[in-house]
Amino acid sequence: MGTSQSIRTALIGAGPRGTSVLERLIANHSTRSGTDLHLDVIDPYPAGSGHVWQPEQSRLYLMNTQSFYPTLIPEDPALAAPLVGTTFDRWRAVQKRRPLPSLTADELAELASLGSRDFPSRALYGCYLRSTLAELLARLPDGVTIEFHQTSATAVRPSNDGTFDVGLAGGGQLTVDSVVLALGHLESRLNAEQRELRDSAARLGLLYLPPAAPADVDWSAVPAGEPVLVRGMGLNFFDVMGQITEGRGGKFVETGAGTGAGAGQGPVSGSGHSPLEYLPSGQEPFIIAASRRGTPYRAKATLDAYYASSVSLRYLTEEALARFVATGITPGFDHDLWPLLHRDVLWAYYSTLVRSQPDTVDRQDEFVAALEDALHPHSHAAGAWEAAVDASIRLHVRPGCRLELPGLAAPLAGRNFASRADLDASVVDYLLDDARRSALGEDDPVKMAIAALHHGRAVLKSAVADGGITDESWVAGLRGWFESFVEGLASGPPAQRSEQLAALARAGVVSFVGPDPRFGLDRRSGKFTAVSPWVHDGAVEARTMIEALAPANRVGVNASPLLQQLLADGLVRPRLMMTAEGAPVQSSGLDVRPHPYRPVGANGSVTRGLYVLGLQLSATQWGTAIAAEAVQQHGPVYTSGQRTLRDADEIARHILGLPE
Repeated sequence: MGTSQSIRTALIGAGPRGTSVLERLIANHSTRSGTDLHLDVIDPYPAGSGHVWQPEQSRLYLMNTQSFYPTLIPEDPALAAPLVGTTFDRWRAVQKRRPLPSLTADELAELASLGSRDFPSRALYGCYLRSTLAELLARLPDGVTIEFHQTSATAVRPSNDGTFDVGLAGGGQLTVDSVVLALGHLESRLNAEQRELRDSAARLGLLYLPPAAPADVDWSAVPAGEPVLVRGMGLNFFDVMGQITEGRGGKFVETGAGTGAGAGQGPVSGSGHSPLEYLPSGQEPFIIAASRRGTPYRAKATLDAYYASSVSLRYLTEEALARFVATGITPGFDHDLWPLLHRDVLWAYYSTLVRSQPDTVDRQDEFVAALEDALHPHSHAAGAWEAAVDASIRLHVRPGCRLELPGLAAPLAGRNFASRADLDASVVDYLLDDARRSALGEDDPVKMAIAALHHGRAVLKSAVADGGITDESWVAGLRGWFESFVEGLASGPPAQRSEQLAALARAGVVSFVGPDPRFGLDRRSGKFTAVSPWVHDGAVEARTMIEALAPANRVGVNASPLLQQLLADGLVRPRLMMTAEGAPVQSSGLDVRPHPYRPVGANGSVTRGLYVLGLQLSATQWGTAIAAEAVQQHGPVYTSGQRTLRDADEIARHILGLPE
C-alpha cells in the first residue's frame, strides 16, 4: 500500500491574485493522484476580496472597467478546467435572476440596474470575488484542506530542511513547503516632500492626507465649507471627488441637454449646456484640484466591447514582433515599437475622420492612398515617413481637424490664462467636449486614436515582458514617457465622471490650479499653497491638502514588514536596470526569474519554493494592476488579457510538481 505525499503551501495575500493561485492549485490538484494539499491563506482582510475590493466599502467607488471585462476564472482551454466559477458578467446576470440569499439590499439594488456595459462598484466586484471563493470552498475535492489566517505575515525564512517558517502577527508561526507572495497593493514610505508636508502640517494644526487607498481614508475629517487642495487628477481624484460631494448628500440631476459632439480635434464651444447639474448639500468643501497637466484623465469612449471594433492594428502586430525575435533583435521602445504604434494611431484617427466627417478631408480617396503609402514601414527611410504623412495631411485635411497627439494628453499646454475663472471655463469646455466625444464612441476620431493606443498597450504588454525590450528603453521610453502619456488618454474614468466634474465646477464647488503647479506651505499664513505659472492669479491657499494618489508601487520604498524582512535577509532584491549612459537604476519591482516567477536573492540565487505574483512583478511585466480580462464575444483576444491567470497556473503546477 503506497503512502500519500503531502504538500503544504502558504498563500500570502488573499485578494484576486492569491485567490487565483488557490483556484489553480485546486483545479490542477485533481490531475495528480496520491497527493494531499494543505493551503494556509494569510491576509488581514477577508479572503477573496482582500484589501482593495471589500464589499463593505462605499458604492461610490467604481471599477475602471465595465461589467463585461473582469474575471477571476480562466477561460483558456489549455489550462486545467476550473471546478467552479465564471466571469463577473455571467455572475452578474445569474444574480439578477437568482440572487444569493447573502446579498444585501444595496447589492440587489445595484444589480437590478447594472448592465454588461455599465461600470460596477468595487464593492460589488468584491462580492463576486467572495462568492466565487465560497463556491469553491463548498466543493473542495478530497485531499485538499484550507486554513484561513486573518492576520499579517511578518516574516518568511527558509529552514535547513527545505521548508519555510512563516511568522504571523501576534507571534504564531507556520511551517510550509512553499510560499506564494501575492502581496497586492502595499503601503509605501512617503517621499521627502510628502514627509515635510506631513510634519509641517502637524506642527501648524493643518490636515494633510497622504497617498492611500481611498476606502481607507476617513473622509469625514475633511472640513465642509473650506478650501481643500487636492493634488492629482487621475483615477483616485474621482474617488475623492465622489466622497466629499455625493457622499455628503449632494445630487447630480439631468438637465436634458444631452451630449453633442464637435468636429475633428478642435474644441467645442462651452456655450452649450452640461447634461448634468449639481445640487449642493451645503456640506461640501471647496475643492481646488491640481495636476501636472491641469486636467483629469480623458474619459473612456462608449463602446460595446473593451476594444473598439472599428480599430485593428496594422503595424504593431504579433507578426511584426515575431520578426524582431526571428532576427535576434531586442527591440528598443522609442526606436522600434513606438514608431509602429504611432502609425496605428494616425491611421485610426484619419480613417475615422474620413468615415465620420468626410467634409473635413479634400479628395478623400487620394488622401487615404497617400496616407497608406506614407505609413507603410518600408516605403520611406527611417524618420522620413513622418514627413511624408505630414505632407499628405497638410494637402488634404482642414487645419482645425488635424491630429495633435501631444495636445491630446496635455490640452492646456502652452496656454496662458488671465485669471482662475478663465482657466475654470476652459477646463469645463474640455470636460464637456471629451464627454461628447465619448458618447460618439467609434465615430469620434480622437477616441479612435486613443483606441489604437489601447489596442497597442495590450500588444506591448506581451512584447516587453521578460526582457522583451532593452533596459534603457524600459527606463527612458516605456516607463519614462509613454506610461503616463497613455494612462492619461486610455485609462480614464467613465464619461459620467467628466460630466459630474464639469457640473461641480459650474456649481462653484470645484476650481482648478492650472498646469505645472508648484506646491508649498506658507508658514506665515499657516496654509498649504499651490500656484501655476500659466495662470495670472495669486497662489491658492487651503488648510487641508489631499494627495489623490495611490501609494507608490515600488518595492524599494515599501512599508510592509514582510517585504522589508525579505529584502533585509537577501531572499529578494529590487531589479536594477541599466540606462543608456550605463548607470544602474533601481526599478519598481522585484528581480525575478521566469517561469514561474521566482524572486532572485541578493546573491543572485533563486530560493526553491518561493514564488511571486502580481504588482511586485512590475519590473518584468508592464501593467500589472489591472484585473484579468474575460474573453470578449466581439473583438480581438490578446494574450496579455489573462496573463495573470496563466502566471497563477504556472505557479500552481510547479508547486504540485506537474509538467509545464
